[in-house]
Amino acid sequence: MQSSPLALATIVDHDHGSSVECMFNPKEYTFSKQNSWTAKESKGTNIARLEFGSGQPTTLQMQLFFDTYTNIKSNGQGSGSKDVRKAYTEKIWNMMKVDPALGPLGGRGGGAKHKKGRPPVVSFQWGAVWSFKAVITNIRERFTLFLPDGTPVRSTLDVTFQQVQDKDDYPATNPTSGGVGGERVWRVCEGDTLAWIAYKEYGDPNLWRLVAEANRLTRVRQLTPGLLLEIPNATE
Repeated sequence: MQSSPLALATIVDHDHGSSVECMFNPKEYTFSKQNSWTAKESKGTNIARLEFGSGQPTTLQMQLFFDTYTNIKSNGQGSGSKDVRKAYTEKIWNMMKVDPALGPLGGRGGGAKHKKGRPPVVSFQWGAVWSFKAVITNIRERFTLFLPDGTPVRSTLDVTFQQVQDKDDYPATNPTSGGVGGERVWRVCEGDTLAWIAYKEYGDPNLWRLVAEANRLTRVRQLTPGLLLEIPNATE
């Protein structure tokens, strides 16, 4: 029996249409969520009456490992090691940087009141892992291996994602997807992922399975540029 290809985790930047594929999948990850309750004075009782305030965003924490150290170049001469920052981790750090062109969450870009900008909305995608739209709130990077000139080639990255939108608030379809009725067609470009296509077509990257099943895709991580994909209606 042929084993399925290993699915690598990906961090998707929804505002810029880009993504970073992790070098290694995380060994573990942790979801956490809190609700706010206020204790109200209740005389003559053992337990104060609790009043619900609001739900707090879900957070996702994980540790990612990157290693670009190699002993020999492909031509057999010298070291082929790359700066791990340039090859991988800098791209994740950039997802915390403010883009002046982005408007407030839930709003539209442009206009004087939106000039402050914000970092992009992202999501962590890995197979059947529950995913949500989030922002990266914390990154901690530790370098553990260096070339003789000091270039870091091995890194451990602790990343925290914080939810910015409830799944129930996601639009059913993207307003630019076309009319109601009739399937659409998507031509795959270099770097496209099913999660990104689902986000652009439905407004929800978690609906990537609709596209995969409609096109009978068996290797969902390997999309060939130029391939035409049928985009079914989200209600099907």
